Amino acid sequence: MSTATPTLDTFLAPISGFLRARDAQQLRTYILVEPPLPDIYSTLTDEVRRAFPSGSGGKALEKKCNDSLPEDLDRLPDDDVGTAWPSFVSFMQEYLEYLRDVNVDNLLDTHQLLGSLTNQCITALSNTSMGIVVLPTCLSLSTTLAKLAMALDRRPELTAHLPRRRTVVNGADDSESKQSLVEGTAELLQRGFTICLTDRTPTATGVSRDGRPEGKKVGIYLFANLVLKLLFQCRKTRLASQIFTNVSQHSPPLAVFPAAQRVTYLYYLGRFAFSNNHFTRARTALQAAYDQCHVQALKQRRLILTYLISASIMLGRFPSSILLQRQEAAGLAPMFRPICTAIARGDLDGFWNSLDGDNSKWFLHKGVLLPLRNRCEVLVWRSLARKTFLLNGVPGGESRRAPTFSLDDLLHLAQMLERRNRNIPGEPGSALTNGRVHTNSIFMAKPDPFPTVVPEDTYVDPDLEGADETAVSVLSTMLDVEAVLASLVDQGLLHGFISHKLLRFAILGSKSKGALNAGFPAPWSVLKPSDDQTVPGWVKEEARGPMMAGRAFGPGMVVNLSGARPAGASVG
Repeated sequence: MSTATPTLDTFLAPISGFLRARDAQQLRTYILVEPPLPDIYSTLTDEVRRAFPSGSGGKALEKKCNDSLPEDLDRLPDDDVGTAWPSFVSFMQEYLEYLRDVNVDNLLDTHQLLGSLTNQCITALSNTSMGIVVLPTCLSLSTTLAKLAMALDRRPELTAHLPRRRTVVNGADDSESKQSLVEGTAELLQRGFTICLTDRTPTATGVSRDGRPEGKKVGIYLFANLVLKLLFQCRKTRLASQIFTNVSQHSPPLAVFPAAQRVTYLYYLGRFAFSNNHFTRARTALQAAYDQCHVQALKQRRLILTYLISASIMLGRFPSSILLQRQEAAGLAPMFRPICTAIARGDLDGFWNSLDGDNSKWFLHKGVLLPLRNRCEVLVWRSLARKTFLLNGVPGGESRRAPTFSLDDLLHLAQMLERRNRNIPGEPGSALTNGRVHTNSIFMAKPDPFPTVVPEDTYVDPDLEGADETAVSVLSTMLDVEAVLASLVDQGLLHGFISHKLLRFAILGSKSKGALNAGFPAPWSVLKPSDDQTVPGWVKEEARGPMMAGRAFGPGMVVNLSGARPAGASVG
């Protein structure tokens, strides 16, 4: 004798109507998983547990869903023939089993059950004609699953016992990196992203006449942003390249999507470019994200601003005082202003202290410590060279001789700053000593009057026999100075040449621009992105017109002739 299930019957009855009416939003509000749930769902859960217990009620529950939800649900009223949609019936069965088995106090089991439910929903999403109806539901489940995965990632003690499978990238087995729970969740949600991205639409561009994305393409950036958030959470940003590549090839222009989706996507695109040392691209994407972000979204604007300021500093563009006084920039001035001051003054000591002091943990947590240290030090050297020229350089004047400054002067300034930073006493008679003692001399132990004699190790590896054992200097040498200046010239931050014989740097073009402007161009003018800077992964508005905004036809170009008139047809 079968158990009566009035609540379940009442719950399943309206779903067929939602599907036939293609009411996707109503279906989304019906399929709930995130607590707290309304009381009706508690009654439904108890009823399913009694009538279809775990382990023995699977077949009966499947039959119940099949009887209540016919398999030809994707048949439209004007269709002659309908096709089966068993994946949705399986999804509803999976949903009822989820309500029956889930224990929200056990986060790991909840993630496993929710992942299985989301996977079945994505399978239903792949249906050509009716998949669009479950898109909002699929996005709701995916969002909840992503939040749960990130919550588990913050509690590694709950996932430490899980077996991890190796990650395969570009057909190669990455034995050094094993797939985590967050990465596995991102891989699952990427299926939904691919289904939305490759959806066939009536128009070739995927944009309707009213300027909105068509079909399942409305979910492209919602899925993409979830996947990117998970990949950045587990620090597998290199896997995001596939997302940006696919978007560049198949997505409608980003401008036709809502602002929230645009801002989030551009933020992660900028972060991805930043992590790959493409700082001009990063600044372009992050600047667009900041400009389009709502003024009241202070948390989001502050997050964008952190990486935007970092990328701009590395390109020689410092944040203004007005920017740092904005509400979303509260607390950022003490972080970045010492760096900018040190770069402007050519203060190597101040630059290293600004990154190695109390702020280093914050920079490291944000992932900008090493890029700032590696990319900005060259700007400090440029300013130090400029200061050397101002202090003791030869202007050149009316003579035909080029303005120059001494490499010895630059070396002495650099060594003085390095000694100050590393607490190294200066040479006897130098300005650094001048009667001063080592700052930590009170902590230095007195020499042992009876030192322990350690026997000398006479073994020398055959590969190292005869190798030069010259001690490495902790201070810069003349070779270091010449290498730095050569690098600055190569990057366009200095304009001139090095005289190795005279140990001087000569500035070129001083007669037309002046020695300072010619020899030390502003870093931003050299490193700034061009006006037509393109960022891979950012699909902008397509050019219209027969010649595509002046671009000539060429090999590999795809031409859409859907609106072309027959030969000889009159215009109008």
